[in-house]
Amino acid sequence: MTDVDYGPLQGLIGEWRGDRGLDKAPENTAEVEDGLVHEPYHEHLVFEAAGLVGNAGEQTLAILRYRQQVFRNSTGEQFHDEQGYWLWDQDRELVMHSLLIPRGLSLVAGGSCRRAEVGELLEFEVMAEAGHAEWAIAQSPFLQEKAKTTRFEKTVTLDGDSLHYFQTTFLDIYGRKVAHTDENRLQRA
Repeated sequence: MTDVDYGPLQGLIGEWRGDRGLDKAPENTAEVEDGLVHEPYHEHLVFEAAGLVGNAGEQTLAILRYRQQVFRNSTGEQFHDEQGYWLWDQDRELVMHSLLIPRGLSLVAGGSCRRAEVGELLEFEVMAEAGHAEWAIAQSPFLQEKAKTTRFEKTVTLDGDSLHYFQTTFLDIYGRKVAHTDENRLQRA
């Protein structure tokens, strides 16, 4: 078996835990400040090396498989389960993130990776947008009608054994446009 060069994704491989998450999600009630519920959370995130895959005999991608499970701090109840892949195209210096959530939504986001000049700091930025020719969002008819995702942006910062992410999911929901955000800092387990 040959060694796989995962490029900048190499540092993600492993198990991560974080308990300082904050989910700011839309709610359809007047009692909620700014129309968003502010929900503290903790999570478990695992990245596994999945090898190489080729496309059309011209592209080779290094693949990480992942699963993210998110739980409310207040009750311990799981409220988010996400699976997917992070991909590295070395020839194009391109980072891709494909994800699925069991609400009838999937997307393929793409973007860049920047390495800080000092230390191990890496930053990944990816985005997807409804109707985008390259970085697309697919969603069920119900979501299209009631809770449409129009854009997704995610920044992941990796600094050794510390991982921080901030993501924004732009939604058309409850008759208004809302920026739903999630942020957490995790440590390698």
